Amino acid sequence: MTEEIVRSEPAPLPETLPPVRHWPALDLPGTDFDPVLTELMREGPVTRVRLPNGEGWAWLVTRYDDVRAVANDPRFSREAVIGRQVTRLAPHFIPDPGAVGFLDPPHHTRLRRSVAAAFTARGVGRVREKARGMLDELIDELLQDGPPADLTATVLGPFPIAVICELMGVPAGDRHTMHTWTQLILSSAHGKEVSEQAKREMSTYFADLIGLREGSTAEDVTSLLGAAVGRGEVALEEAVGLAVLLQIGGEAVTNNTGQMFHLLLSRPELAERLRAEPGIRPRAIDELLRYLPHRNAVGLSRIAQEDVRVGEVRIRAGDAVYVSYLAANRDPDVFPDPETIDLSRTPNPHVAFGFGPHYCPGGMLARLESELLVDALLDRVPGMRPAVPPDEVPFRKGALIRGPESLPVTW
Repeated sequence: MTEEIVRSEPAPLPETLPPVRHWPALDLPGTDFDPVLTELMREGPVTRVRLPNGEGWAWLVTRYDDVRAVANDPRFSREAVIGRQVTRLAPHFIPDPGAVGFLDPPHHTRLRRSVAAAFTARGVGRVREKARGMLDELIDELLQDGPPADLTATVLGPFPIAVICELMGVPAGDRHTMHTWTQLILSSAHGKEVSEQAKREMSTYFADLIGLREGSTAEDVTSLLGAAVGRGEVALEEAVGLAVLLQIGGEAVTNNTGQMFHLLLSRPELAERLRAEPGIRPRAIDELLRYLPHRNAVGLSRIAQEDVRVGEVRIRAGDAVYVSYLAANRDPDVFPDPETIDLSRTPNPHVAFGFGPHYCPGGMLARLESELLVDALLDRVPGMRPAVPPDEVPFRKGALIRGPESLPVTW
């Protein structure tokens, strides 16, 4: 297998284009893998799709090596998406124009560098003990109140919110407001205007907070951004766009861990093995991250800046392209028996946090939170089990990031 798109002069390719497949926004329960994506993967490593919003069609790349290659190739531009109504899942663009999600290097590199210190091993380690303490308090309350309980409302929701707000430098009193805005931004169920209004309000909040911290020497994200703005390295609107994306991304852990614990509660043999063999937990979490279909459809698109050959397909300059990290994580050439959860799988080069310049900056933080949650809930609530049949757990409707709306448990 090759991990690089061929850059030499491509051999003549057939000009017959694959059909355009409509890809609806399916509200899927549990860890069900999108049946439309399954069909697209079978049709070929590079297909064409039309999503519920935007205009036209886009290429979809699903093979692991091709996904990594496209995600890391500067000939595919995020900035070029701005001003185009590319077919997409959400009725609105989540990042604003100029935000890091729609930047290419070197501007993308410059902006990410301004907050890199917060997301290194040292930066994440700075909040580790605080996070563990907050989690212990939440589980103390859970045990004190007794069963049954909604694990999402009591632990899986409040914990990531508290952690990302701590890392961002958002005061504890503003956590609920941040959560409300994030839920509206990450949902297509309320319509475009409601989501856009929530994003504007969050942006205004961060503009004020970053402005107050221009001379700060603290290590939280808004202080790092304030200092970078003060030094003239980053424009205020750029800093605000990055803060909004990081805050939203931090709350995605709620849905991801909700899926993870729904799976562990539905498959008690997996939970029992993790209780019996705590040493395999970090590796097991990587396998669950690989396996879980954490989002609906695909994320942000790219635009080809020149003709590029991907496998046996010529993508022409100006074409929109999506990569599917979910499909890449099920590529049998890389992950033998990909539909099986193998808690001892090694190596496990999954791309659950993306790849290339737009690799999720909060990946290390999300993994830390997952490890803390697995340790605490498996060890402190050993008798935890579902309070309702797994197929009765309600999953979020119209959500871009999949997860249970509530997770009823007892013990």
